[in-house]
Amino acid sequence: MKVLVVDDDAINRLILKKVFEKENDTVLTANNGIEALDILTKEHDFHVVITDIMMPLMDGIQLLAEIKLHDNISKIPIIGFTAGDIDYFKRTSAISFDRLLPKPMDFSELYSIARNFGTGSMDLN
Repeated sequence: MKVLVVDDDAINRLILKKVFEKENDTVLTANNGIEALDILTKEHDFHVVITDIMMPLMDGIQLLAEIKLHDNISKIPIIGFTAGDIDYFKRTSAISFDRLLPKPMDFSELYSIARNFGTGSMDLN
């Protein structure tokens, strides 16, 4: 599985990278939405994007909106996570994440969710 992890927190990026690499997944990381979009337009065949919502330069909601505008990457499942109010983000976002999780997160649960999306065994609606 090929995964893009987007988070401005270096420790979260490192932990998530290690969780996925332990299962022999390919992991690329980005510090913010701008870097993530650049990677997504240059690299191909991502199975899932995992992104923090609150980041500088381009946050996770802006990243989600940008991804949905690009036909070649718009179908990639996107899992968002935040230390903020999840219900607020669900209510106020015009577009929704395929899954939205709270921080601190259970990394094994996140891995299972990502694996299900990445292998197509989870309904994306």
